Amino acid sequence: KLRGKELVLVWILMFLFSVGGTTYGMGEETVGFYILLAATMMAAGFDPIVGAATVLLGAGTGVLGSTINPFATGAAVAAATSVGVEVNMGTTYVIGIILWLSAYLLSVLFVTAYAKKVRTNKGSILTAAQLDECQKAYGGKDVTTAKLTGRQKAVLWLFALSFVVMILGFIPWGSLSETMYNAFSSSTTWLTGAGLGDWWFYDAATWFLLMGIIIGIVGLEDKGQLMKLIANGFGDMVSVNLVIAMARATSVIMSTTGLGTWLVEASVTALSQSGVSAGVFGLLDYILHVGLSFLVPSSSGLAGLSAPIVSPIVSQLGWSVETSIMINVAANGFVNLFTPTCGFIMGGLALARVPYESWLKWAWKLLLTLFVVVGVVLTIAMAVLS
Repeated sequence: KLRGKELVLVWILMFLFSVGGTTYGMGEETVGFYILLAATMMAAGFDPIVGAATVLLGAGTGVLGSTINPFATGAAVAAATSVGVEVNMGTTYVIGIILWLSAYLLSVLFVTAYAKKVRTNKGSILTAAQLDECQKAYGGKDVTTAKLTGRQKAVLWLFALSFVVMILGFIPWGSLSETMYNAFSSSTTWLTGAGLGDWWFYDAATWFLLMGIIIGIVGLEDKGQLMKLIANGFGDMVSVNLVIAMARATSVIMSTTGLGTWLVEASVTALSQSGVSAGVFGLLDYILHVGLSFLVPSSSGLAGLSAPIVSPIVSQLGWSVETSIMINVAANGFVNLFTPTCGFIMGGLALARVPYESWLKWAWKLLLTLFVVVGVVLTIAMAVLS
């Protein structure tokens, strides 16, 4: 339906992914979309980079500007309140929305400019051999004239239902509305053992496994292929899991030895006692948390490590605790646009057949721009709100 106007699809999809990122931290859930959109964008005359960027930058910019994301903003706020620091959620949401929409706009303009270049000049950053490999991996078919079967339509509806239920599971209904929480939680515990609003990683994993099997039964004419496809999927993720394990090892060492706590406390104390203004402190704190995010890529892990230390210091100085919360969130979200210790990046790029080094070569200008723009927004927010 959008033939000739496929760039509209990039704007729409990146925005939808960013909504998922800002509301529930959509990251690991995006892995399956990489190969779908890489194939779609190639059929539209672009290249796999456009498809991968639509997913990664879409969801990633949303996470960078998280609002009600329980794994980032929620975790940081909970860590701050646990040590007696009050947080104004309205102010926090406003800063998050500004970061989210700014990062989304910069990213979508960058992606669409590249897509136009690829379509008109065939100026793909990937080599001809890499593009041929991608075309073979995606099936080598002209999908622009394909018609969906009834079975495929049913699969799409089930796929959509999977994400709707998951989003409802992660939204913290208990802190938003007791009526909504009682309505959702009491009647949905049979899905994974926990009611909607109380889900965590095990619940999401259980739900996806269940829906994956159901979709396989509905979508495959040959039911004997189901277990083979599931086994192949596990095989694709083995190398990625090794990278994640190494990243986790760094986090465990830092928490076990107390190195992470010492590093955060020493750095923030030195900044606060240096006599710098609130704005300069915000900028330096942002740079510090970008560095920490390489060591602790988990948003909830970084929040639990940093917020209980930084928030009381910022509060005692009379500066904006809300901005310090979003510094934590935005710095971690920025690093998770490119760090190799981020599982969904490495897994998604592998499925899309986009080499990691090609991703860095393509994205570095945008990443540098985002680093500067996010730093400016947070510096101004800390100066104005303190």
